[in-house]
Amino acid sequence: DVFIAPTNMNGAIHGDKVIVEITSPKGIDLEGRILRIIDRKFKQMVGEIYHKDGKCLLKLDDDRVKLDIIIDKNKSMGAMDGHKVLVKITGKQKGNTYGGEVLKILGHKNDPGVDILSITNEMGIPDTFSDEVMKELDEIPSSVLDKDWVGRTDLTNEIIFTIDGDDTKDIDDAISIEKVGDNYKLGVHIADVSYYVRPNTALDSEAFDRGTSVYLADRVIPMLPHKLSNGICSLNPGVDRLAISCIMEIDNKGNVVDYDILQTVIKSKIQMTYKKVNKVLEENIVPEGYEPYADKLKLMDELANVLRKNKIERGYIDFDIDEAKIIVNDKGKAIDVALRYRGKGEKLIEDFMIAANETVASHLYNMDLPFIYRIHGEPSEEKINNFLRFLNIIGYKVKGDLNRITPKTMQELLNQLKDKKEFHLLSSLLLRSMQKAVYDVNNIGHFGIASKCYTHFTSPIRRYPDTTVHRLLHTYIFDNKIDTDTVNFYEKQLPIIATQTSSAERRSIDRRSARQEAKAAVADVI
Repeated sequence: DVFIAPTNMNGAIHGDKVIVEITSPKGIDLEGRILRIIDRKFKQMVGEIYHKDGKCLLKLDDDRVKLDIIIDKNKSMGAMDGHKVLVKITGKQKGNTYGGEVLKILGHKNDPGVDILSITNEMGIPDTFSDEVMKELDEIPSSVLDKDWVGRTDLTNEIIFTIDGDDTKDIDDAISIEKVGDNYKLGVHIADVSYYVRPNTALDSEAFDRGTSVYLADRVIPMLPHKLSNGICSLNPGVDRLAISCIMEIDNKGNVVDYDILQTVIKSKIQMTYKKVNKVLEENIVPEGYEPYADKLKLMDELANVLRKNKIERGYIDFDIDEAKIIVNDKGKAIDVALRYRGKGEKLIEDFMIAANETVASHLYNMDLPFIYRIHGEPSEEKINNFLRFLNIIGYKVKGDLNRITPKTMQELLNQLKDKKEFHLLSSLLLRSMQKAVYDVNNIGHFGIASKCYTHFTSPIRRYPDTTVHRLLHTYIFDNKIDTDTVNFYEKQLPIIATQTSSAERRSIDRRSARQEAKAAVADVI
């Protein structure tokens, strides 16, 4: 990051591409001045209408954009003071004053839900599906058909269940466990979304454009329509569902010693919640209905501890940044902010999903076929040195060899700061020194979780890369299509998917506060 003082902006606004001269260090960042604006691309903007001196004006929601917008009275759609509107910039008038045209009136600023609509419209996130998509949904069944069982392993009698938040409706991962001698047999069963979302359909095109579901304070804007995300693709209890299962044998050191990746049909026995699972694992209290599964949960906790110890030993970085949860009432108004609890249940699912993601990625990597990875590069030496200089300024010294930056190095650095009263601030600043995790066809490993090979396989309802990974598993493994034409197609297609979905991911979190952004960055590291 380069800090630019207001006096050195040279007319630039948020979103401009500029040439910057670095003038001096400033804390852990650099300070500079803008020499020239190279490119200014206006997207649609959202703001509040007000009238002054006979003119219709727009106060932009994004206060980082320092522009004066005058709305053409003939193109205002009759918007009144206090209306939130979506505006297209029509042209420059003088200086930083531009003309505008109202495209849509979102509602009055005090209407419930208008604040959320403002954000989604400004970011270009669609909140409805096209008629073509909805028409295709009519062809998708609401239950698993007899023909869908062909080529699949029947796991409907296995003890498989889900663990999610209290209000989760799109359930795409389920788990199972057994003890095999001294080893553990862990099953991670993921909804087979790609079976229903087929290439060259309006449904697939829409999912590709959205790239991800967007989670806001009081709602979710889904990547897939509810008939899929809450219906046939959701691993609801007591019903048959199609899945792709990664079944791993793991030793008592946390190493995956054997595995199978299968097309399956599963039937979840119970939809568990994190709160009740944490009652079992943290307080030894078994809620009603959980009695038949308490021993399974305790065995899972045992394995999760083994896996987490393995991750820490190889250099897994835990920034330990708290996450805020905004509480809203039934009218969509924020009424409270609470600390989001992350207990044993949440950590258990995280550990299991990471193990499955690594296993699937390693399998495809060893096949040497086109694939989409979740990568996370090393932080730059310059940024780490800036952070160390900042520590020195506030009087903290750290020990160790910091000349060679590895996950272990970062882990040890954080450990030395754990007892400092400013730890949460310092861990956030160190996190900003890290690169952002992205999707790519070239595997460079994943620095943040100290993984040599990683992908996203476990959330195909809400992430298009996961759906793509499932599609590749069908193509390469289940259908055994590894001919030249197929390989050439994916060599061209996957880089486009990686770029689009990385961009969509950044868009989905772009309007978060700095604190939420830090937590989102931690999530992105995984």
